[in-house]
Amino acid sequence: MTIAVIVYPGTNCEHDIVHALDLAGADSELVWHRDTDLAGADGIVLPGGFAHGDYLRTGAIARFSPIMEAIAQLAHEGVPTIGVCNGFQILCEAGLLPGAFVANRGLKFICAPTHVRVESIDSVLTRGAYIGQVLRLPLNSYEGNYVADDINKIESEGDVTLRYCNAGGSIDVSANPNGSTNSIAAVASTSRNVVGIMPHPERACEEILGSSDGMVLLEGFIASTEMPLS
Repeated sequence: MTIAVIVYPGTNCEHDIVHALDLAGADSELVWHRDTDLAGADGIVLPGGFAHGDYLRTGAIARFSPIMEAIAQLAHEGVPTIGVCNGFQILCEAGLLPGAFVANRGLKFICAPTHVRVESIDSVLTRGAYIGQVLRLPLNSYEGNYVADDINKIESEGDVTLRYCNAGGSIDVSANPNGSTNSIAAVASTSRNVVGIMPHPERACEEILGSSDGMVLLEGFIASTEMPLS
């Protein structure tokens, strides 16, 4: 199985995700954003970074890259697709996920570990976790504050997959690092095969990094490329 890792000008986490996927036993291939062919891809990852320098707004230019047509087609066909940090922003800009991002509460770049609580296991990213599981993942973003006009619909349809929480799993303002609406850290499409996550699971793939909790998510994603969600 091959997972396509999309690279835009300014992407800087592609090798991190390739390393983590390799640790989990998956083959991956870097794909330049100007390419148009994703034939043979069993999964797609849009990694973190600063695509096109985050000019205009995060993901606003990247969503017009030639590769996006192939990504959208495969996503609509059910191919597991995840966006991490900047990748999440691009998926939102491309309309493959609901919502958008604004600057963090406090207007500061956040580079720190955070905790998230699993809200749903009905997605290609969280299928290997359990409801209420708390994961420790690093956060690295300036515009990580998730907002959405249709937040009530997103909540009622169960699209929220992860929320920011404290180490004990409680959700409150003090445990929300960036002001994200309803402490949302990850969202899935209604088909559940497209997921965006703001913290970086690939940077929590080995204990030497401070946490290996990200592997719970990445292993679930890899399993989804082999066996569709029931």
